[in-house]
Amino acid sequence: MMRSKNRWKPAPGKKTTMTGRTDITAGYGRACAELEGVLSRARDAELRERSAGTRWTNEELLFHMVFGYMVVRTLLPLVKLFGHLPPLFNNAFARLFNAGIRPFDWVNYWGSRAAARVYNRHRTARKLRRLTTTLAARLEKESEESLALRMAFPTRWDPFFDAVMTVADVYAYPTLHFDFHARQLSFPFDTDG
Repeated sequence: MMRSKNRWKPAPGKKTTMTGRTDITAGYGRACAELEGVLSRARDAELRERSAGTRWTNEELLFHMVFGYMVVRTLLPLVKLFGHLPPLFNNAFARLFNAGIRPFDWVNYWGSRAAARVYNRHRTARKLRRLTTTLAARLEKESEESLALRMAFPTRWDPFFDAVMTVADVYAYPTLHFDFHARQLSFPFDTDG
């Protein structure tokens, strides 16, 4: 077992309370409702159109928005592991991944294009609903100590990656990612129709 002296210390006053958990979970529910709503209204032609500000089609971008939640499943165990290691290891990890930005960009782009063929308009909303249900259940079981574990992140990979992120930050990340990319769709993404 790792010694607690090697853990990242939580930022002063930055404690994830039940309100924080509730906000994160509410964001998950809102994202699901918005995605389900837009997919019920979107025409095939709209989904095939190029998005505004990316090289993806709208349907590919919708998958990429859901992919942010998929990434969190992988990130959570990493943050918990690295949260018990000295900062030297965290910083080396972040530098290594920042150096690999070109292969990451290639995989991120082409992976979303390919995966959107599987997780298309008929499967994407169900996938998001399953992911967010699982993440919300895990979040509810996290201790405050676990939520405060921190890891250095490769900031060049995503505009929502901070230099250091807590487990709580990682739970909140995918909805920020989702909302950012929703603004890049070339058709209206709102639940009011």
